[in-house]
Amino acid sequence: MTAAEVQVLLVDDQELVRSGLRRILRRRDGFVIAGECGDGAEVPAALAAHEVDVIVMDLRMKNVGGVEATRRLRRTGGHPPVLALTTFDDDNLLADALRAGAAGYVLKDSPAEDLIRAVRAVAAGDAWLDPGVTGRVLAAYRQAAGNGSGGRSPELLTPREQDVLRAIGRGLTNAEIAATLVISEVTVKSHIGRIFTKLQLRDRAAAIVYAFDHGIVVPG
Repeated sequence: MTAAEVQVLLVDDQELVRSGLRRILRRRDGFVIAGECGDGAEVPAALAAHEVDVIVMDLRMKNVGGVEATRRLRRTGGHPPVLALTTFDDDNLLADALRAGAAGYVLKDSPAEDLIRAVRAVAAGDAWLDPGVTGRVLAAYRQAAGNGSGGRSPELLTPREQDVLRAIGRGLTNAEIAATLVISEVTVKSHIGRIFTKLQLRDRAAAIVYAFDHGIVVPG
């Protein structure tokens, strides 16, 4: 194993789907399939048995689905980030995944390149929201009570922090923000921490919702 390899746990109740994911997330491209689960209930044991950097989680499974499995992981704390995966263009389901604590989502019919980018981004601590459905999913996310989008004014932020929040809303990773603003990734992380504290945001997904809600980022 090299330092660049991303350890992935696949969670999907269809072997055919997991086989397809294995063909996309190849070792020569920097991925290692650390383990596989056929149901959300199996995830805690798999995490105890394997070193995992990111969980690719199907949302619709027969016993314990991806939303409930993600919610359970969040309650235990200290788990790898979850990238939700679904074939269903279901805005409310994807919004539920974000509220449960998923770091992002990607549709199963997305190009392989998007899945690869999404897994890498989420493993690195960034968020990934599939651009094809983001507007509608964010609308569903906002409508739910306790969505964590924050009611505090963006004026609490310094101009530089607003720049960072705008970049987060546009879906940029920490590395991309650093390159765009010509600052270090360490500085980016410091800005993000202060943004979360000032605006009382739970995570990066909530920051994206906040950026759209307050006109910092405009859809499209």
